[in-house]
Amino acid sequence: MNEKLYVVGIDEAGRGPLAGPVAVGAAVVPSDFDWEKHLPGVTDSKKISEKKREEIYRAALKLKASALLDFRVGLSSAKNIDDFGIVPSIKMAIAGCLKKLELNPTKVSVKLDGGLKAPEEYIHQETIIKGDSTEKVIGLASILAKVTRDRYMVRKSSLKIFAPYDFSTHKGYGTKKHCEAIAKNGLSSEHRKSYCKNIILL
Repeated sequence: MNEKLYVVGIDEAGRGPLAGPVAVGAAVVPSDFDWEKHLPGVTDSKKISEKKREEIYRAALKLKASALLDFRVGLSSAKNIDDFGIVPSIKMAIAGCLKKLELNPTKVSVKLDGGLKAPEEYIHQETIIKGDSTEKVIGLASILAKVTRDRYMVRKSSLKIFAPYDFSTHKGYGTKKHCEAIAKNGLSSEHRKSYCKNIILL
């Protein structure tokens, strides 16, 4: 890829759940990428249905295989979040994604959602409030992160040790049923202990 012509979008999913990792998506597209032709309907992952997110994710995989775009999704575990905090965990995942994309930090434009920041060596970076709604490349990153994280929680839910928590339904968020399951069964290895202190006495 000619890095001078590429834009990177970065967003996270799973900042607030009681269980599971936080996911960071980083998508790379040409500056003249035709969104309507290749990926219509891209926006903030929270504004589209699960079915639509999966559809866009599968289309992105095909485009990646054809070298029309590239992306990585990094997961930072519940243990990392407990040990280092949510913000450092997200920063580590951002750095990991960018490293795997093997980009020249001085020759790409990086757009990040909300309060996110890329490592300092990415000198052309911009943090955009509600960027997942206004910048399609950030919206794509949000979808990639959300789908990857949701799939992770569904896989965990299929394991007997995690069955009492029903992760496949709430994806680790603090629903009433999830909180009741924690109170009854205690915490699993997928729970963020630092997030659950008000639910169960640790």
